Amino acid sequence: MNIEAFRKIEGQAFYALAGLLGLVVLIGFGAAHYMETHGHVVTGMTNQIVWGLPHVFAVFMIVAASGVLNVASIGSVFGKPVYKARAPLSGLLAIALLAGGLTVLMLDLGRPDRLIVAMTHFNFKSIFALNVILYTGFFAIVAVYIWTMMERKMHAYSKYAGFSAFIWRLALTTATGSIFGFLVARQAYSSAILAPMFIIMSFSYGLAVFILVQSFMYLWNGLELDPAILRRMKNLLATFAGAVLYFTIVYHLTNLYFAKQAAFEQFILVDGGIFTTLFWVGQIFIGTLIPIALLLHPTLGANCKTVIWSALLIVVGGFAQLYVIIIGGQAFPLELFPGMQESSTFFDGAIHYYHPSLPELLLGIGGIGMALLITTIAVRVLRFIPQDDFHHVSKEALTD
Repeated sequence: MNIEAFRKIEGQAFYALAGLLGLVVLIGFGAAHYMETHGHVVTGMTNQIVWGLPHVFAVFMIVAASGVLNVASIGSVFGKPVYKARAPLSGLLAIALLAGGLTVLMLDLGRPDRLIVAMTHFNFKSIFALNVILYTGFFAIVAVYIWTMMERKMHAYSKYAGFSAFIWRLALTTATGSIFGFLVARQAYSSAILAPMFIIMSFSYGLAVFILVQSFMYLWNGLELDPAILRRMKNLLATFAGAVLYFTIVYHLTNLYFAKQAAFEQFILVDGGIFTTLFWVGQIFIGTLIPIALLLHPTLGANCKTVIWSALLIVVGGFAQLYVIIIGGQAFPLELFPGMQESSTFFDGAIHYYHPSLPELLLGIGGIGMALLITTIAVRVLRFIPQDDFHHVSKEALTD
């Protein structure tokens, strides 16, 4: 891959964008400081719902970080020139999204100064300890992967680094999904299907985020994406969105098969209030069915704006899906004695309610701002924006 195939972001607007994103990050840090100073009483979290809106933002960015690297994997591991030209930008976004997600996660959990303890004392029976290893390893492997792609002398090792990154990101997303899959203290969790479902969710969210960022960068630099490339990426995005829908259906059908899960499914699918609305309207209708219909439409699907809007809708649907999984799963109580009713001062058997606060929202947005700020600065300093070899594009379009 020729280093000249990448361009830096130019223009004075860079400083305005960097300043705006820096302000967003500072607001996020300010919100974290406010919550740290006053305690979680200023948030919507309780002793029953301990993972709130910031966790939704954090998990989305962590999952998307793994999925956005799929663009690089298709190029380097499977040898597709169209995607290979986008591999460095894909790796950059993976690092930026993971950094933003972990920042939100660390600040939301409280006592970020004790991070050093988590990094030096491991309980290898804990899935959380495994994730610390996977996150740090992801940074290192992807950084080496980008180096092999950007440095001429290292090109011979690019495929090996890409294959390592491919395997590592699958392990990372599996472990992220297993946080919920191994958790037996909530009725909604403790399901083996959550691990593979998180993998396909990462594919969908990651590609949607990549399309949005790439489109913005092309627009900023006055470039136009080749229609053949656009067609390939939008078809792949529709496939991933359909796969997420499939796993969602299987997950809920599996729960409905077991009598003990019938009450939980009734809660999520029928009478769960905001969770039911987010599931049917946010996740299924807005985040899945509409984007798939737009992307597969013979006329609308060929329009660049349609693809961008579809990707944005999939991102919105992703946030809705994670809100239902993470917060909805905590809101429904664990059934301690099936077929019986119980109550105590500890809210056993009671459905819990959660109202996110402004500081929680600002912290989550601050994490997104950090990911975008890292990306903006890196693209300004190094050559990450691809200039496609249109000979390869045309040749691949003929075989598509």
